[in-house]
Amino acid sequence: MRVNEIFYSLQGEGLFTGTPAVFVRLSGCNLRCDFCDTDHHSHTDMTEEEIVAEVCHYPARHVVITGGEPVMQLTARLTHLLHAKGLYIQIETNGSLELPEGAEVDWITCSPKEKAVRIQRIDELKVLFMHQDMERYSAISAREYRLQPLDSGNDEENKRNLNDTINYILRNPKWKLSLQTHKILNVR
Repeated sequence: MRVNEIFYSLQGEGLFTGTPAVFVRLSGCNLRCDFCDTDHHSHTDMTEEEIVAEVCHYPARHVVITGGEPVMQLTARLTHLLHAKGLYIQIETNGSLELPEGAEVDWITCSPKEKAVRIQRIDELKVLFMHQDMERYSAISAREYRLQPLDSGNDEENKRNLNDTINYILRNPKWKLSLQTHKILNVR
């Protein structure tokens, strides 16, 4: 598997905000979003066993498999090995691909982009808000709905987008606010 990085931190977004977690960032994506913060060219080739061994160096039981697009590389074998160690598996996906047959994931956070959503289930729908038409998300079924203001890199634009996100949520209470608290706290 092409691994961009494995690191230990706090989950900064969504339902599990503040949860100690080991992040397995896989390299590569089927999309090329201009706001993506992942270097898709940098990676180390690792086996599933090497990934599990590295994850087990840390005390957390929560593992976040992210990317890029993790479903491009996720294997049933990796999920079975992680579960055999008693770990809870969350993936963060754009949802445009189905989970591989036999892959067992405890929590699926889907942040859809321009492609159709094809993943089999969504536990948490996390939409990056950038003043888009939200109607396209109304038919997506999930247990949790999170709206996260897109970080444009411009402080004034970010303030406006945060305000607009809050106002949208107040008018549409099915949604809950998600912030990138790891950026606010200046942690990884």
